Amino acid sequence: MVTGLRFVPAVRGPRALGFEELVARARRLRLVLTDCDGVLTDGTVYVSEHGEAMLRFSRRDGLGVERLREAGIETAIVTRERSPIVARRAEKLGVRHFEGVLDKAGELPRILAAAGCAAGEVGGIGDDLNDLGILQIVAREGLTAAPFDALEPVAAAVHHVCRARGGEGAFREFAEWILRLRGAGIRDHDKGEIA
Repeated sequence: MVTGLRFVPAVRGPRALGFEELVARARRLRLVLTDCDGVLTDGTVYVSEHGEAMLRFSRRDGLGVERLREAGIETAIVTRERSPIVARRAEKLGVRHFEGVLDKAGELPRILAAAGCAAGEVGGIGDDLNDLGILQIVAREGLTAAPFDALEPVAAAVHHVCRARGGEGAFREFAEWILRLRGAGIRDHDKGEIA
């Protein structure tokens, strides 16, 4: 698979799983975990001379959260940062958020327990090395993705590399990919066609 100007081998890419398996995994999902910095934002922090920090979020990603919710899939933000900005964004989106998580893979059992989900009912998207462990665990039974500008080891470990960059709709793209997979082969009775 090629992302940007780099080659990423399909270690766990879409070619590594058959289409039927991708569809089955998508249909089992009840929770999607997302990193914040580098996925929901572009990873940039704006800081004023007064020390005020600002982050930029994509409204497209917010609609992705809503579309997943309509399909019965919750979203949770898992971030190593402790930020009132992220807490506010999670509140606005109506999602759980786990902050100050230094070992995301180690925190996964607590996250699953809080959501009442099994490992095979989870998807995840991340962009950096601190996301790699949790993405590798989720990829065993769930679905994983990375933004276009994710670090190479992360892009190589996921099922789907988005065309969108972090903070520019990558989460939304992952959400739409999941929803398309969930609808694969189901007749759209209103249109008389197969989705």
